[in-house]
Amino acid sequence: MNNFYSPDETYYPRWLTTVLRETIDTYPVVVLTGARQVGKSTLLRNATPFSAWQYQSMDSFDVLEQAERDAPALWAGVDRVVLDEVQRVPRLLLAVKQTVDQAPGRVRFVLSGSANLLLMRQISESLAGRAIYLVLAPMTRGEMQRTSPPQVLREILAGNWPEDAVLPEPMPDPIPFMLRGLLPTLLRYPEPTTWPRWWDGYVTTYLERDLRQLSQVDNLVDFRRGMALLALRTGQVLNQSDIARDAGLSQSTMHRYINLMEATHLFERLPPFTASHTTRLVKSPKACWNDPGLAIFLSGYFTEEELRSAREYGAFFETLIYHHLRVLASLMSPPGRLHYWRTRTGAEVDFVLVHGRKLLAIEVKSTERPRYDDCHGLSQFLAATPDAVGGVLLHTGSEVRRMGEKIIALPWTAVTG
Repeated sequence: MNNFYSPDETYYPRWLTTVLRETIDTYPVVVLTGARQVGKSTLLRNATPFSAWQYQSMDSFDVLEQAERDAPALWAGVDRVVLDEVQRVPRLLLAVKQTVDQAPGRVRFVLSGSANLLLMRQISESLAGRAIYLVLAPMTRGEMQRTSPPQVLREILAGNWPEDAVLPEPMPDPIPFMLRGLLPTLLRYPEPTTWPRWWDGYVTTYLERDLRQLSQVDNLVDFRRGMALLALRTGQVLNQSDIARDAGLSQSTMHRYINLMEATHLFERLPPFTASHTTRLVKSPKACWNDPGLAIFLSGYFTEEELRSAREYGAFFETLIYHHLRVLASLMSPPGRLHYWRTRTGAEVDFVLVHGRKLLAIEVKSTERPRYDDCHGLSQFLAATPDAVGGVLLHTGSEVRRMGEKIIALPWTAVTG
């Protein structure tokens, strides 16, 4: 067992923990956000050193009342504090700011919540210059297996390419992994028949609790219909007008709904890569759900057989890879950024990882036997962007193979752990 991990077998340590430890040594306030039930509270209650800090959750009515009446009393006499579900008391941030300013370097805070504080209109104090913001994503395959983060993308960016090989072990089937989803609680439910019911409860709680805390949504049925239509378009260029029309909603209403889904970390808009000044590029963002299990459930696929034959299967698999790529990018220092690339003539690459001035193009194919034709988009991107480090083709087979001078095919597990 890697000593990076806790001996407590009931807790699955998260890759972000190392970044969290490093940032709290530098910044007086770290804001940890993430979707509902992604594991924020569990991390802060179990990971060293935060498990020894004073922990206060706004889910407690007593703590909530105290936070609204006299917030500094919550951390009186201590210098290391975790404040959980802070989105429930926006004025709490002002008290934190005042404490940090009055005693620089003495008190350290970790603020946690289920909504992105940077996108919440209620938050008037940005803690600018005092805080750093981290996002805890759903679990990775490697975290579920208690393995360290894969380093292959860092190595390729550094110019170190893997050797050609055929992995001895068969590749796992991604279908059960995608269908279940990536939230920690789902690990308690090994039977696939229980997963749709769990996701139904998750969505209901999200609609009836989280949304009502953030914004007034007049019609939850309309909102859920918008979620379903957006889920069917994961991995596609986002056409907000089409979704609004299909949902029977105005464009402004659909835009607001998408913003709310993004603020609560269910969904992200992946921006296009636009460094080329000579190629006509698509400039709309791409729709990306943060957990393939949620997107699959909302799309109406509840069994392995349904998912395996789904028209959107390739997009769901791409969503699974996107999740792992964004987690790996967040662990870089400074964090890497993800984009996609598509020209007006149809040439495209699923993802472009940007780290400083280094670019790495990544294509995802649900095939066990990668072919040179599968690298066509990568080749076009490299021709248009000759300074890029290279391209990676992720596939479902077990082969590691150079497909060109600057292109390599890798099994999908190379980035998932």
